[in-house]
Amino acid sequence: EPLKQCTAWLHAYFCEPARTASLPVPAFHHPLLQRDSFTRQVLWTLLRDVKFGEAVSYKQLADLAGNSRAARAVGGAMRSNPIPIIIPCHRVICSSGQTGNYGGGNLMKEWLLSHE
Repeated sequence: EPLKQCTAWLHAYFCEPARTASLPVPAFHHPLLQRDSFTRQVLWTLLRDVKFGEAVSYKQLADLAGNSRAARAVGGAMRSNPIPIIIPCHRVICSSGQTGNYGGGNLMKEWLLSHE
């Protein structure tokens, strides 16, 4: 069932983006998302608070996650994101407006941002 949820969510994201808001987010069982850490807090905050079509800076996400001085740690959290796209690390950009880095490559990050 979790795999079906994930498949349905990804299909909606790429083919019918408006539907993602009404679908349940697939269950996450990755150990990184189970233990109490700043990385977990950042990833859950990103998932919960930064909506489809929005972007947030590393500093803004640090503020939202409860530590305004941890923008660099937010970058580390993005690098360790075990499920990109579902936890939308592509929505995190530099304060300057530059897209910043992305594990899937900067062209992919730009495509995902424009897709949204």
